[in-house]
Amino acid sequence: MTQTYTITAFSENHIGLLSRITIIFTRRHVNIHSLTVSQSAIKGISKFTIVVVETKEKVEKVVKQIDKLVEVLKAFYHPNEEIIYQEIALYKVPTEALLASDTLEKTIRKYNARILEVMPEYTIIEKTGHCEETQELFDELTKYGVKQFTRSGRVAVTKLSEELLSNYLKEIDEKQLEHSANR
Repeated sequence: MTQTYTITAFSENHIGLLSRITIIFTRRHVNIHSLTVSQSAIKGISKFTIVVVETKEKVEKVVKQIDKLVEVLKAFYHPNEEIIYQEIALYKVPTEALLASDTLEKTIRKYNARILEVMPEYTIIEKTGHCEETQELFDELTKYGVKQFTRSGRVAVTKLSEELLSNYLKEIDEKQLEHSANR
């Protein structure tokens, strides 16, 4: 049974790593729904956040392949119930729609969005939420003539108290200390 999984991979910033990671998905015929790369909580370590809709077995195989890449410190996967996640969406609408009546402003408030910038020709609106929420606002704003729309990839953290990579690195350090003590 397929479901949505968020895969996180941690690495140092290496040229070409994104390409090698995406090749793993291509070879296994797994479609990437969203991909975001950012700094992690650990200085000098990047975090790849990849969203897929797939079977658990296929996701496990993909994560094992990602883990085998030399530049990857560790990769993990989580179903939606194990993480907290959001996306951000930006909408550009004509300012005349905002000035013509208060219905656009009411729509913005109804969806807990906010106005970022008002220019004579356009107004920029921001909405943070799940994909369905940002899409719902887009559908609502189309009556005002959306000039541009973009949505980020998912950003996510686990519901665990610590970053999984931190725990993994602590385990490695403890094993190395134990190994050194046994020599």
